[in-house]
Amino acid sequence: MKIALLHYSSPPIVGGVESVLAHHARLMTNAGHEVTILAGRGETFDERIKVCILPRLDSRHPDVMEVKDFLDAGKHTPAFEMLRERIRKELLEELKDCDVLIAHNVASLHKNLALTAVLHEEYVKPGFPHLILWHHDLAWTTPRYRAELHDGHPWDLLRTNWDGVTQVVVSELRRAELAELMSIASESIQVIPNGVDIDAFFKFEAKTIELIEQLNLLNADPLFLLPVRLTPRKNIELALRVMAELRKEYPKAMLLVTGPEGPHNPNNKAYKRKLLSLRDELNLRGAFHFLAEVTSEFMPDEVIADFYRIADALLFPSREEGFGIPIIEAAFSRVPVFCADIPVLRELGGEDVTYFDPDANPLEVARQVRVRMEAESTSRWGRRAKHGYAWEQIYSLHIAPLLGKAGR
Repeated sequence: MKIALLHYSSPPIVGGVESVLAHHARLMTNAGHEVTILAGRGETFDERIKVCILPRLDSRHPDVMEVKDFLDAGKHTPAFEMLRERIRKELLEELKDCDVLIAHNVASLHKNLALTAVLHEEYVKPGFPHLILWHHDLAWTTPRYRAELHDGHPWDLLRTNWDGVTQVVVSELRRAELAELMSIASESIQVIPNGVDIDAFFKFEAKTIELIEQLNLLNADPLFLLPVRLTPRKNIELALRVMAELRKEYPKAMLLVTGPEGPHNPNNKAYKRKLLSLRDELNLRGAFHFLAEVTSEFMPDEVIADFYRIADALLFPSREEGFGIPIIEAAFSRVPVFCADIPVLRELGGEDVTYFDPDANPLEVARQVRVRMEAESTSRWGRRAKHGYAWEQIYSLHIAPLLGKAGR
């Protein structure tokens, strides 16, 4: 599908909408769409994405600013008509063969009303791309703009429902404001939030990104981490049974075991086979991951640290430890710790971690985990943010279905 994204400016211009524009463009390109950004200012920021600069789309172009000064004073001048026609000619040339046009804030703000007027006049004509109006801000509901808005054309375009377009806002607040402003049903407006690029935010290693995608770890809710080698003293079978219980309450829960087989005991191979057999018996394939199954590479500390950043908790049922580095790493990562009640872990964790008997009933351990996970607001909010406000999740849950409907 050929998609055009329209805004006054694009990266490297710094701004909230410009940042969103870049994320949307990359996500759509990754999904196989042909994306063009149409803006008045900006530069190429990704070689796969065409950036077409049409200077009169810019809110700060001299012609646009001159016209805006008159409009802000309530004066509709011939200069507005001239600017509108110049924009129309340039814009329509770039929209040939385009399937979908997504206009960010152009029908929301009065920064370039000549551009807004062109869109309103052209979108109803045969051959024009399906128009999606993406509203981040609304001029008519913003008190500081009120003196610059007036009754009549073209200011009313910002508070008039454009029949047949798709209306998108970034929050429930904006949905309520837009529905009231345009006297339309709130159900006709789709809410698609902005997000965070988790890979960039955490500066993940390339190998981490590869494994996260391969194992679908960002879809885990919650994700438990067990950074140990596959040796019997680590008591991994208890973690398996606890996960089976937790999945009854959290059907998307996953656990990641990061270590390979222990290198010094040939019996560890048999232990690994036992664990894999138990995983199948408990129907945990796809939910209980052993990195040793998917890679034989050594995992550097940087990658293990990355896993702590996306984990929601550490589950550490070891029967025997000389120290207990994982619960220290979890502390540095602000991750809740659930661990076996053995002396050295008591010595390290004190009263700040949750303990269980290494021979405990898995149902009881699962109960302890649920109680603490639900009691910690930071943990709850972290899980919710990861699943509701990561760009990859936003794209798959909201943007991809939106484009599917628009392309039909």
